[in-house]
Amino acid sequence: MFGLHSVAHQRTIPDMIRDKSAKKAKDLARKEPKKAAKAAKGVIVVAPPSFRRERALIKRGVWPVAGCDEAGRGPLAGPVVAAAVILDPKRIPKGIDDSKRLSAEKREELFEKICATSSVAVAFASPARIDRDNILRASLWALKRAVQALPEAPSHVFVDGRDKLDTACECEAVIGGDGLVMSIAAASIIAKVTRDRLMCALAQDCPGYGFEQHKGYGVPDHLEALDRLGPSVHHRSLFAPVVAARAKHMPWTVERDLFSATAQAEVDASGV
Repeated sequence: MFGLHSVAHQRTIPDMIRDKSAKKAKDLARKEPKKAAKAAKGVIVVAPPSFRRERALIKRGVWPVAGCDEAGRGPLAGPVVAAAVILDPKRIPKGIDDSKRLSAEKREELFEKICATSSVAVAFASPARIDRDNILRASLWALKRAVQALPEAPSHVFVDGRDKLDTACECEAVIGGDGLVMSIAAASIIAKVTRDRLMCALAQDCPGYGFEQHKGYGVPDHLEALDRLGPSVHHRSLFAPVVAARAKHMPWTVERDLFSATAQAEVDASGV
């Protein structure tokens, strides 16, 4: 009897799943027909970031709430650009998303709208600071500076990633935050557009590297130019492809770095 009951129960599970799936599909088709059409074709639909976390803090009386993010950790040249944004809950521009999901044209459009309706601040970590501190510390330094530069001091800060900032207010790190938290997504747009514009300006200062195209990232055209021309003043000296180019074009700088590293290691070992 038990076995028959189990079999009968198991046969109802697929029907239950189909019923729920059908209801969800109908609801999606009614509310958002474009997403429903993509889902029907097997396209994965990614939900945009929301203002839910910020709104929850506002309801508790916590305001202003800022989001911050950076652009340019991975490139071989140019600074890291950090941005902090406090969105106006009553004037949030439509279409804000993780900057990586947006076209360059859409980012530019949203950049102007965010700057017109929100409190915005930007900070830079130069290649020299990146070489001195390492890319992570330089990025966190720039993010903190961006928060400090906001016209109004925030009471809570959301930051993209796993590292909290040493800010005067509460800071909450959100992994994948630029795709989850609206304020962080807005900051990602500001940082990305600002850095892209800066790299286009650096391309005028240092022609031949193609900064206006690849924005300093290590694409094949950039690596070829780096090997052919050697590093510019805008390159990050300690990133591996740049070290290789320095060894070819300026070997004495690589020898100097090795001497400095050895001397520092001896000091650390002696405990002086």
